[in-house]
Amino acid sequence: MRRVVLFVLLFLGSYQVLLNAQDFKVFDRTVQFHGFASQGFIYTSDNNWLTMGTASGSGAMTDMGANASMAVTDKLRIGAQVYDRNLGQLGQWHPTLDWAYADYRFTDWFGIRAGKVKTVSGLYNDTQDMDFLHTFALLPQGVYPTVLRELTIAHKGGDIYGHIALPRNAGSLMYTAFAGERDDSKYGGYFYLEQTPPPVLVLNSISALQYGGDLRWNTPVKGLLVGVSRFSESNQGDGVFNAGAGFTPYTQSSRADWANQYFGQYIRNKFEFDAEYRRSWIDELIYSGAQEVQTNANAWYVAGSYRFFRWMQVGAYYSDLNVDAPVNPGGPTSGYIHDKDVTVRFDANRYLNFKLEGHFMDGVGVPGVYPGGFFGADNPNGLQPKTNAVVLKTNFNF
Repeated sequence: MRRVVLFVLLFLGSYQVLLNAQDFKVFDRTVQFHGFASQGFIYTSDNNWLTMGTASGSGAMTDMGANASMAVTDKLRIGAQVYDRNLGQLGQWHPTLDWAYADYRFTDWFGIRAGKVKTVSGLYNDTQDMDFLHTFALLPQGVYPTVLRELTIAHKGGDIYGHIALPRNAGSLMYTAFAGERDDSKYGGYFYLEQTPPPVLVLNSISALQYGGDLRWNTPVKGLLVGVSRFSESNQGDGVFNAGAGFTPYTQSSRADWANQYFGQYIRNKFEFDAEYRRSWIDELIYSGAQEVQTNANAWYVAGSYRFFRWMQVGAYYSDLNVDAPVNPGGPTSGYIHDKDVTVRFDANRYLNFKLEGHFMDGVGVPGVYPGGFFGADNPNGLQPKTNAVVLKTNFNF
């Protein structure tokens, strides 16, 4: 807590300095420097949520980052971001290199990026770290789970990308294709899902080779965009497992692991409408090949927002997550989370905003199998079927 207070005081104390020092020169090239910090508070009825003690009210929802980028030449750009967060049991103030890349654009229709590159997928995956751009305090959790941020936001590898203008006023296409490695954080949601007490399983590492792509069409209809994303990966993990007679070596590997995502967005003046559907399939061998687990997850949402004034925006969404996880052996398990959300965002100025959000949730997903935000370890007295939540969040960016 003292670390958070100190950070806020330093940030506020240097407010004017930061605003006046966003850009500076290095060898006649402009370096753009930006940063952000956010603080949230969540209170829920009944269930604890997102690894926090929210049933009693929790402010363990802090994140911050700083990034710099520079155009080395007219075609070559480099950039990097350092990020830190504490979200309940996740992050725990362990800073990470969020992304770091070199980007060379040969022409409008072809460019390459390499390094730790943001993963372009759906409307918002590569802008999860830009909370100040979003109406909502929490993006729809079925498609953009906050507990898996470290896992989804970037990959170590490379992209090819481009923008193609279509003939006869048919709009334009934007494409991205990528290949690389996903490297899970030990302080992320997947590790927490696998290793919550009792500590029967202790993971040392999880990683996955990935490849995929994203294609989106700016249609001839002004403000209308539609697109599709796809990724596949080969997941590998190792650690130790205690079946009651001491720890023995443990491995896990995916036989199939992929997701398809379809999305659309319409923006007109002060109104915005978003819709996405995501289907993922995981078929993996766990306990060193002794057990097979298959997980089929379908998630979708519709969202709308309207900016009534320069300083106030109102939004709402309905998010739906359905998980079917037939376990062999063990029989099928399934669950869902239906989330109705209403949000009001207040913009004090271009640097500071506040969000007040209400969630009305039915279902808890499949705790212990799929990271839907509700974890059995955080709810030792059992999970209740319904959860209401109030979320308060403030964000500062420069």
